Amino acid sequence: MVGDKKIILNSTAIVIPDKQNRILLQRRSDNGLWGLPGGLLEMDETIAEGALREVLEETNLKIKITNFIGIFVNRNMVWRNLDKATVYAFGFVGKVVGGNLKINDEESLELRYFNKDEIPLVHSIDNQKIIEAYYENRFNLIEGVNYDGFK
Repeated sequence: MVGDKKIILNSTAIVIPDKQNRILLQRRSDNGLWGLPGGLLEMDETIAEGALREVLEETNLKIKITNFIGIFVNRNMVWRNLDKATVYAFGFVGKVVGGNLKINDEESLELRYFNKDEIPLVHSIDNQKIIEAYYENRFNLIEGVNYDGFK
């Protein structure tokens, strides 16, 4: 137990485009806002395993990770006005390889594909930055900076 102390969490967020390059978002049941499929990693699972598990749990879709967008940080994530964390989000692009899109858990109110110019208010800064990087064709980022060895 950490009480009311701020903690560090690791998460995944996956951009899943369709053939028209619209991206899949989920409307969250905890705050009614939209976000990318994904979520917190569980103990002893790899980042990739967590990404695949979260997408399947939330959307009923099986995906293949096709690209790494980057690592993005939300330094002030708050849940239920009590729990506070710095969240390190690993952003990926995923391609659907199986399953049928449907709400698969209690975390989602709605699942829908959006065009770039129709993206609604997104629940967190890390998800917002991942979406922006995807549409700007920017990959292999660390907090928005392209990692090339930091020459």
